[in-house]
Amino acid sequence: MGAGSVARPGNDQLAARIAHSAAARAGRMTTFPEFHRWFAGYAEQSYADVEPVALEDLVGWRIDPVSGGLVHDSGRFFEVQGIEVHHPGAVVPRWRQPIIDQPETGILGILVAEFDGVPHFLMQAKVEPGNCNGLQLSPTVQATRSNYTRAHGGRSVPYVEYFRDFARHTVLADVRQSEQGSWFYRKRNRNMIVEVSEPVEVLDGFRWLTLGQIHELLALDDVVNMDSRTVLSCLPFPGSGRPGDEAGSLHTTGEILSWITDLRSGTDLRVRPVPLDQVTGWRWRDGRLGHDSGLFFEVMGVRVRARGREVNQWTQPMIAAERPGVAAFLTRRIGGVTHVLMQAKVTPGYVDGVELAPTVQCAPHNYGVLPARARPPFLDEVLDADPRRIRFDTMLSEEGGRFYHTRNRYLVIETDQDREDEHPDFRWVAVHQLADLLRHSYYLNVEARTLVACLRSLG
Repeated sequence: MGAGSVARPGNDQLAARIAHSAAARAGRMTTFPEFHRWFAGYAEQSYADVEPVALEDLVGWRIDPVSGGLVHDSGRFFEVQGIEVHHPGAVVPRWRQPIIDQPETGILGILVAEFDGVPHFLMQAKVEPGNCNGLQLSPTVQATRSNYTRAHGGRSVPYVEYFRDFARHTVLADVRQSEQGSWFYRKRNRNMIVEVSEPVEVLDGFRWLTLGQIHELLALDDVVNMDSRTVLSCLPFPGSGRPGDEAGSLHTTGEILSWITDLRSGTDLRVRPVPLDQVTGWRWRDGRLGHDSGLFFEVMGVRVRARGREVNQWTQPMIAAERPGVAAFLTRRIGGVTHVLMQAKVTPGYVDGVELAPTVQCAPHNYGVLPARARPPFLDEVLDADPRRIRFDTMLSEEGGRFYHTRNRYLVIETDQDREDEHPDFRWVAVHQLADLLRHSYYLNVEARTLVACLRSLG
């Protein structure tokens, strides 16, 4: 198979192998007690000492005289800029805000190898400055282009060659996906899963785990990081059928795609850059840039001293959410097939303006300063859910390289209500259709992809 091609070695066969790994709660390479001892030990030797600092005290960062954004002296990495958003007909039709502009495409990649007939995944224990608990489980490779091309002048990224030159290997997934559209402007990463048959040296900080072991870790707060979750969501669902299979779905995939295309075509969303000092409704105070209300999020600075990273110390800006948010799937069995109530969400940072999001995705505390009709549909149903209907409930961190101590409560909740007709921006989508959509770019947002990984862990 040539470089750049994606293996389709029989979707049913691949899904069966993935199911075999998901059922394996004990791996040949690492038992669960061994993993926890290793992970705790690695946390002691690999750390990040993170100190909040004023934005004006960041070393190597400055306000660009042309764009008015906060940029790195090298011109690489990312920029914090301002945007003005105009969305006619929305509850809030116009606003300004800061946002991260990181136009380069990074690599999020997981290596897979088979041991004793069971696929194992090479996972990395990685410290990020924004993690609330320091160490979390990340993909084999988690690197921006600036990092893997060594713009920082630091050490090379381990294993990145498997994802840049994979002619000898089998590509199980390779798709570009967006990240948080409220905080990133058109940010995308290449999500890759590459299977190898040759021996791979396991470096310090890496372990082979079965998918079943990763699923157990996913049920723990703040262990499996966001980048791992989005890559794992790209795996095929066992029993989902062949791509394009409509069996048991309430709406055909063609109808779902037409619905999304219609919303994208009919959404009038205009976004233009503005200098940070012209972001009205926001002000600099105590070395941070925050909203006048004290809600939503802040742009802050940090000084980092780290061990176990490509670079040992640096400063950078980060986004910090005021409080944890909520992201929830409402699920329902329709004709014996599990469906998820998906929301078509308009967000200024998405490439196409609209992506499918969880049923509920919001920060509930922010709605005190917004009009009452801005309160998301189904939010009360999620917050007041009968515990007996909650199938997944875990606090998980968002991307620790750009967001400081930013977390969401992720839930999967069973419901017996059918209220799709009341809300034109919502549709019931079968789980196997979600797997189909994840073979393509920019259909499911990053929060929805996390919940797909969580839903998979429930079997």
